[in-house]
Amino acid sequence: MTTTTTTTSTGERADLLESLARHRWFLTFTVRGLSEEQARLRPTASALSLGGLVKHVATTEDQWARFLVVGAAAMGTGGDDWADGFTMTPEDTLEAVLARYAEVAARTDDLVRTLPDLGVSQALPAAPWFEPGARWSARRVLLHVIAETSQHAGHADVLRESIDGARTMG
Repeated sequence: MTTTTTTTSTGERADLLESLARHRWFLTFTVRGLSEEQARLRPTASALSLGGLVKHVATTEDQWARFLVVGAAAMGTGGDDWADGFTMTPEDTLEAVLARYAEVAARTDDLVRTLPDLGVSQALPAAPWFEPGARWSARRVLLHVIAETSQHAGHADVLRESIDGARTMG
């Protein structure tokens, strides 16, 4: 796919970007005021931590945005790399994870504003979770990223409430 230099978002693009921004906000709001130790806690039966969720969502959004440009070659193979993406390494800090997420978000937003057509599709990679031969349009990819972000914001809310009782809403 090629891009143009247009940066104005109206109509459908503006709606998609606004929805994605809202769910990003919920996710990042959930980690406000956490210590590094709290960001790494796994307070439920799940292996998920708040910092790890933000790291995963940033990586996933970045991967899907690259898919829009280069196709299936941008997609990972799963396995250990995928599972490790949910974990904050000793070198990771919450501040750095959030900064990376902000950079990824800005790049994705710029890409959405400049894609020539949200209906253009790319072939998905061969994987058991994709129908063989399936193609996803840019629109469908963005809807998937919104759903992924929203789902993980909900996970984050449960984790945060388990840590200190704080909730995103209510």
